Order: sequence, then structure tokens, then C-alpha cells
Amino acid sequence: MDKSNDQMKPEDIKLIDLSRIFIGDLPPLFYLELVFRALFIYTLLIVSMRLMGKRMASQIGRTEMAAVASLAAAVGIPLMNPDRGLFTGLVMAMTIVLLQIWVARKSARNETFEKISQDRIEPLVIDGVMDLKKMKQNRITQERLFAQLRTAKQHHLGNVRALYLEANGLFSLLLHEQSKPGLPVIPANDVTFLLRHTRPTTLYACKSCGYIKQETTYQDNCPCCEANEWMVAVTDVNNNDNH
Repeated sequence: MDKSNDQMKPEDIKLIDLSRIFIGDLPPLFYLELVFRALFIYTLLIVSMRLMGKRMASQIGRTEMAAVASLAAAVGIPLMNPDRGLFTGLVMAMTIVLLQIWVARKSARNETFEKISQDRIEPLVIDGVMDLKKMKQNRITQERLFAQLRTAKQHHLGNVRALYLEANGLFSLLLHEQSKPGLPVIPANDVTFLLRHTRPTTLYACKSCGYIKQETTYQDNCPCCEANEWMVAVTDVNNNDNH
């Protein structure tokens, strides 16, 4: 059979052809079949996600994201094509599920394999000082990091014991039990808010990385990042620290 005659020709396309736009060239009975196909694919996806574990319903990592995208591609073809059976989507979905289960179990048993498949956890802030190299590698700007801290209701870096970028892209924040002087994370144009929640100290903070220094001429290079811009470090207003 010559299928070239079945292809739509340019002269067949008309903007007022509502039947072609909304119904197409498929027989009406196929739309009843579509209901069954959609129910089958929906159930298949629910079962597949259930088999791959609870992480598929939460914040997912790279392997889970790849599995979801692969599932979408696998079920898309048999869902809409009347000449493709549902069994092809079932085989592809089960293959993806089994592969994801194997990757998850392998990652749980082998730390090296987990780092290769999921990536590693990156420390962005340690004891109030930003790791600019790690931030650059992970394309995290200072403003984005500050925004994350503001979301966690932190006003300066002195409270931060550690801030990690997890393998799935989330941030994990660990705080000091007692506030220490640090670089403000409040925008410079919001002086009123800064003065309301923090108070200045006699220490100085590097504006680039947050390193704290007792004395500076405002032209000294930071021993941590070599920058030479400094500002007065702040602490929380309810902190009893005598700095």
C-alpha cells in the first residue's frame, strides 16, 4: 500500500475546517478507545511511580527525573497512535522501573556509585564564610544564596554553621546555637529593616565571602578570597555577645 497518498497535502489545509482541527482524520470509534488507553496509561504511571519508591512523589534527584522523563516518552506514543499497541508502553515502562530500582539500590550500597549517579553534596557556607569556588562551580550567585537565607529568616551569615547544596538541588541549613557577627544578607537599600533586626559590631566582614576580621583599613585583602571590600559585621539585636 502506498502511504504517500494518505499524507495531507498543503491544499487540504483550511483554517475553517473545524472537523479536521478538532476531530482529525481518525474514526470516531478511536476516541472511545482513547478513554481506555488513557485509563491504562494513568494506572501504569501510578503503579510505576509506586514501585520506584516514595522519593518519586517528593523532591527528586537526577536519576528519578530521568526516569520520569523516560516514562513520559514511553507512554506518549501508544497513548495517541492507534497503530501502536499498549503492550509496547508497558514493556518500556517496566524496563525503566526495573532500571530505576536497580540504580536506587546500587546507590544505597555504594557511595561512589551514588556520587556518580546523583552528584555530591556541596558545602557553600562554613562557619559564616562562603566558599566562592564551590558557588561558582554550582552556578550559585551570592544574591541567590542570600535569598535562601532570608527565606530561612536569617539576617546575616554569622548564624550559619553550614549551608549545603544537596544532590537534588535543595539547600540544607545548620545554625549556630548562639549568634556570631557576620555579613548582612539584607539588601543594602533596606536599611530600616537591617537596623530593626541587627546591630553593628566592632568587627568587619568581607563583602565578597563573609570572612570576619577584627581590624581593617578597608584596603586590606581578604585572606580567604583576596577581595578588598569590607563592611561592618552585624549580629542579632537579641544577642548578648559583647563584640
